[in-house]
Amino acid sequence: MPTQPQNPSLYERLGGIYSIACVVDDLIDRVMNDPRLNANPAVNEAHHRVPPPGFKYLVTEMVGMAAGGPQKYTGRTMADSHRDMNITPKEWEAFMDDFQQSLDKFKVPATEQEELKAIVNSTYGDIVVTEPSNA
Repeated sequence: MPTQPQNPSLYERLGGIYSIACVVDDLIDRVMNDPRLNANPAVNEAHHRVPPPGFKYLVTEMVGMAAGGPQKYTGRTMADSHRDMNITPKEWEAFMDDFQQSLDKFKVPATEQEELKAIVNSTYGDIVVTEPSNA
């Protein structure tokens, strides 16, 4: 009995880790320099505390794994790494705008864009606060 051909994973359709790394590289450069995000003092401090190459490495690992690649994410959880940043829904929208610009720059096809955005949006609850703390 012939087996059905398996549909390529999102990872494969994106072009593997090299293509993912290019989009992540561009995205992190955008995010690190986005005045809409750096207006938040906690985000600005984090952007200057973490060396961009390490941040890009971890995000590339995470996207590779989430897209079905062989990578294993070795960073902290989204909740742990964003806990004290008081990221607002408006800042999330700015991040998603940066993400859209990077996807468009690299001409990621619409279907794959939607799948990637669904993966990113699944982290919303771990990243965005509805009521900023006064800590």
